[in-house]
Amino acid sequence: MLDIKLTRENKDKVIDALKKRNEKFEVIDKILEIENERRDVLRDVENIRQRRNAVSQEIGKLKKEGKDASAIMEEAKAISDQITDKQDKLRELEAQAMQEILLIPNIPDDAVPVGADEEQNQELRVHGTKPEFSFEPLNHWDIGEGLDILDFERAGKISGSRFVINKGAGAKLERALMNFMLNLHTNEHGYTEILPPVLVNKESMTGTGQLPKFEEDLFKETSKGLYLIPTAEVPVTNIHRDEILKEEDLPVYYTAYTPCFRREAGAHGKDTRGLIRQHQFNKVELVKFVKPEDSFDELEKLTLNAEEVLKRLGLHYRVVCLCTGDLGFSAAKTYDLEVWFPAQQKFREISSCSNFIDFQARRANIRFKREGKKGTEFVHTLNGSALAIGRTAAAILENYQQEDGSVIIPEAMQHYMGTDRIIKN
Repeated sequence: MLDIKLTRENKDKVIDALKKRNEKFEVIDKILEIENERRDVLRDVENIRQRRNAVSQEIGKLKKEGKDASAIMEEAKAISDQITDKQDKLRELEAQAMQEILLIPNIPDDAVPVGADEEQNQELRVHGTKPEFSFEPLNHWDIGEGLDILDFERAGKISGSRFVINKGAGAKLERALMNFMLNLHTNEHGYTEILPPVLVNKESMTGTGQLPKFEEDLFKETSKGLYLIPTAEVPVTNIHRDEILKEEDLPVYYTAYTPCFRREAGAHGKDTRGLIRQHQFNKVELVKFVKPEDSFDELEKLTLNAEEVLKRLGLHYRVVCLCTGDLGFSAAKTYDLEVWFPAQQKFREISSCSNFIDFQARRANIRFKREGKKGTEFVHTLNGSALAIGRTAAAILENYQQEDGSVIIPEAMQHYMGTDRIIKN
């Protein structure tokens, strides 16, 4: 959530940021109009309270002198009614302003390249080389079905499109990747493992920015008003909602494996086959709570932590900085990791690593107190996939496929899989 003070005092900056994001900016005038009215009403309340205090003193004086105070007591009652009405109006205006400001995305960092869409994203670095094949490489879904480790047809019978059954070595590969990633992040990168709920309330979804703007992308359990999480970012970030952390406790690093659920409402016709865009998928997430002055350095470290997974798996990938037009709603800056898919002859996103600065912390009211200083500040939050497990499995199938239909297991994974290759049983 944007700081209303920043919006009021730097209106032109906020409007310019929204233009760079290809977002409508007329809402800013509406918010400031509501805010000005709220300030006027607040001023009225203070003036009326001062009058009430004066009247109360006058009533006390009259009573002390034994005089009739009934007339002025009627005025005091009318003043109290005025204050009640004004306070109701204040709450109404605050709710209106909140409803509007929750729909405004974060302001991109000055270092984010300006661009209209993903075509203007900036490639920062490339790791490894493209694998070479003496045969025409297959798509991962054909490989998985050929090995009898992925079953899309029966998953469709059970649940519908965009679901898969992982079977045998396919199920073991997902489990092995989860353990490999969690062990790497907890043992070597300093993260604390979390196993959070996957059903969360409206406040949690609002805190991280999924609500109210993206409700159509979410799966909702209607009887209790709970939502299935689209990413572990939601429950893990909300661990510290409405809390004040100590400066000495920062930074806080968490990692979590969860299943994730997305309706993909805006992705009709995209990636209808395979593991790239599923309604249900597994993911390992990294989440950080840090001091404001450290957050962009922490973004670099988080991104390197995610990259390390790809490096150890020997996968060819690149890192791109998202431009303003491709930036996620809550993010101030994002790096995408894109892994090479030989059958498609293109890089595909496998991780997004983002710094949200104080945007989520304001929505979720996550603060910290500096040692020896008065008041509190909002923390900065960050998160990144490290990695999306289904997409990582798909990348392994495609990049390590063999002409005989088998798939070599990357060396780092062989201990977890108990074998060096997947063959058809």
